[in-house]
Amino acid sequence: MAVHMGRLSAGPCWRAARGCCRELRAWAPRSAAGRLCRPPGTAGPEQSRGLGHGPKARGGPRLRTGLAAGLAGLAGLAAAAFGHVERAEMVRKSSGAQSPSPGKPEEEDDELARRCSCFMALPVTDLRELRGRPGDMKTKMELLILETQAQVCQALAQVDGGARFSVDRWERKEGGGGISCVLQDGRVFEKAGVSISVVHGNLSEEAAKQMRSRGKILKTKDGKLPFSAMGVSSVIHPKNPHAPTIHFNYRYFEVEEADGNKQWWFGGGCDLTPTYLNQEDAVHFHRTLKEACDQHGPDLYPKFKKWCDDYFFIAHRGERRGIGGIFFDDLDSPSKEEVFRFVQSCAQAVIPSYIPLVKKHCDDSFTPQEKLWQQLRRGRYVEFNLLYDRGTKFGLFTPGSRIESILMSLPLTARWEYMHSPSENSKEAEILEVLRHPRDWVH
Repeated sequence: MAVHMGRLSAGPCWRAARGCCRELRAWAPRSAAGRLCRPPGTAGPEQSRGLGHGPKARGGPRLRTGLAAGLAGLAGLAAAAFGHVERAEMVRKSSGAQSPSPGKPEEEDDELARRCSCFMALPVTDLRELRGRPGDMKTKMELLILETQAQVCQALAQVDGGARFSVDRWERKEGGGGISCVLQDGRVFEKAGVSISVVHGNLSEEAAKQMRSRGKILKTKDGKLPFSAMGVSSVIHPKNPHAPTIHFNYRYFEVEEADGNKQWWFGGGCDLTPTYLNQEDAVHFHRTLKEACDQHGPDLYPKFKKWCDDYFFIAHRGERRGIGGIFFDDLDSPSKEEVFRFVQSCAQAVIPSYIPLVKKHCDDSFTPQEKLWQQLRRGRYVEFNLLYDRGTKFGLFTPGSRIESILMSLPLTARWEYMHSPSENSKEAEILEVLRHPRDWVH
């Protein structure tokens, strides 16, 4: 069932939500580690300690589709693949920080209720289960993706003005479900989707073999492996051709082997796709992501920036989908908590990296020719998602996947013209040059 949320710009966390979000802390709920998540549009999160960057990623880029990519589609996370087969890696810079002392059960319950009151919908996982495992990474990640979804939707609605989000809660019969929030035909946004999924079940022996091909040693029981996967995925298409499209996706994956051992990893990224090149916008976007990465290690941004440029490549066009950002997968060191804090920093960087750009350009004047070029560039966006994105491709052919959520990343309108080529030295040719030859935007 879809629930329409009108005029979400009424205030932080929609003051009508049981009156639990009247204070600033409603926009800054405490995480399990006791930190505060900042409101949208502010600077990045507090600097965390103990996270650096290790040796060059193992198992260089390969062309085959990984199992995890299929699970991304299965979970409805079509905008990015779980299974990009190169491995991201971090190492510890210093000893990990001590875990905070647990609070009283009733305080935890109050905190969970306060956080849930600010979400677009209740968590996918039953609240009793979440309360029973407050320190578990699955709980912390589910709350993080729900917070990210709510904060991004609120920020988009404030920019759009009279926006109306459709909130669609769905279930997966094999285990778990998700929440898809979609805005269509707004004042500023033609289409904006922010979806979360929390799924679980058993991996087949065939799926386990694909994981082993990526270097994972897995012990099955009766040919199967229990797994959990969750993430937030979003693609935002503004109407104005001078306002860029953005995509982001952050996810967590966990597999339990027959002997009880658990393997886990994180993945994700954020990238910008402008119709026309604006150097100030490109620098702002990349600097914001770099600041988030730099809190955890100076080598992370350059590595994940290159990974992003390499991944979002439309081979038959010889060009990137956009001007890049960051992208990583199979991130499982130095510790679960430290990688989670890195992913949290990246998720919190989405709003300050993007919303200022939309505000800057949403009312710019544009010509019919510029609108036509936007439609052609959207055609390229569709080509990448349907022809190259591993999560989308695998998900479309995987039983149990939710096609509606997978295709959420596509724009309402796009255009293809046979053998179209922009005029030499035009603004259209300028952006093509950048898409063919990625730049270093922060030095």
